[in-house]
Amino acid sequence: MKQDSRDHWERSSRSTLFLSSPHLVIGVTSAQTCLVLSARIRALRTAGFRITLVSNPGTLLESTARNEGAKAVAIPTERGIAPFSDCVSFWRLFQMLRKAKPDLVEFSTPKVGLLGLTAALLAGVPHRVYVLRGLKLESCTGLMRLVLLAAERIASRCAQVVLCTSPSLLKKTLALSIAPASKLRLIGDGSSHGVDTRRFSPGSSNVRARFGIHPDAMVIGFVGRMTLDKGVPDLIAAFERILEEKPQSYLLLVGWFDQSEDILDPALRRRITRHPRVVCSGFVADTAPYYRAMDLLILPTAREGFPNVVLEASSSGIPVITTYSTGACDSVRDGITGYLVPVRDPEAICKSAVRLLGDARERRRLGEAGRAWVQQRFADRRVAGLTGEFYSNLLRTEVGNTVKQSPAMDWAAPSR
Repeated sequence: MKQDSRDHWERSSRSTLFLSSPHLVIGVTSAQTCLVLSARIRALRTAGFRITLVSNPGTLLESTARNEGAKAVAIPTERGIAPFSDCVSFWRLFQMLRKAKPDLVEFSTPKVGLLGLTAALLAGVPHRVYVLRGLKLESCTGLMRLVLLAAERIASRCAQVVLCTSPSLLKKTLALSIAPASKLRLIGDGSSHGVDTRRFSPGSSNVRARFGIHPDAMVIGFVGRMTLDKGVPDLIAAFERILEEKPQSYLLLVGWFDQSEDILDPALRRRITRHPRVVCSGFVADTAPYYRAMDLLILPTAREGFPNVVLEASSSGIPVITTYSTGACDSVRDGITGYLVPVRDPEAICKSAVRLLGDARERRRLGEAGRAWVQQRFADRRVAGLTGEFYSNLLRTEVGNTVKQSPAMDWAAPSR
């Protein structure tokens, strides 16, 4: 009986300690985004937070929350503008926050950022953070650009802190007057969640054999959503030119044809799926073996927050070609870990790719430098640890104030 009483007391103590832990709600739009939040949630739980994860319904929401010891809350939210549906989503978010009474919320993406942070403000959540993972408005024009700009500004106004995932994104956010400098923050050198450098590392892979690619063939890789903003049309145009000089090359597309506003033209999609030298994998949960099958990665994106696929490729020991666009320009050290090229420039992509495909020593030099850089600056444990430290410090500030910068804090003084 004494042992039973002791066990009951210990369980009660753990339960009381858990409920007394600061409660953080993390909200994103797509359940697919939950896939990259594991390290962040794990670090924040280690820092003492109780986590609730909110997104559209999906298996990745449930599995991520279950694996990382968080609570999952599914709230359907349309990606595009849908006034009636948005009102319903807002009400559900407001009701959830009012009932949960979290100490802190973190929302990201324009739609959930706008709805979630407005709801959090009205529900009286004392600490509110908006995480900017990129600016969709950069690739929009006309009325849509104005609508997105207004949404970003409202979300930022409802937040006390606006976290930017890269130095160039912070500069762009400030230039567009989305948020004042007093609210803008950058954790470490950037990145939303860092890279597991043990998982993403050089090594063997059976991917080539699986898709019938000869072991000696040159493989150019792409990882991500296949959309206009990711530069897929430019990549295909560049690859056609590359084949003229390197006819034995393959293009390995690791990702899916996303049904978003910047969807690919059906004719281009058919061209991609029927091309004898293009391999499409579809959605892949574990991309690590795919990087090992590549000789180089190309991400010809028009806009980013901070492209983790570039860091994953570098961590895997392969060179990267990406653009000078916001976010992407921070992910490569030009001439050291890869090459930067202008946006929407297939000729520049072709020129850099042909140079790398023809120079094994250069590929090896850039790949080794890239892995060392990622290990030093963007290892997931470092990024997640700094995030936990940031949020712990935020909770110690007075309600209504933003966290104070300190030269001694790594998140406040990013190094290059």
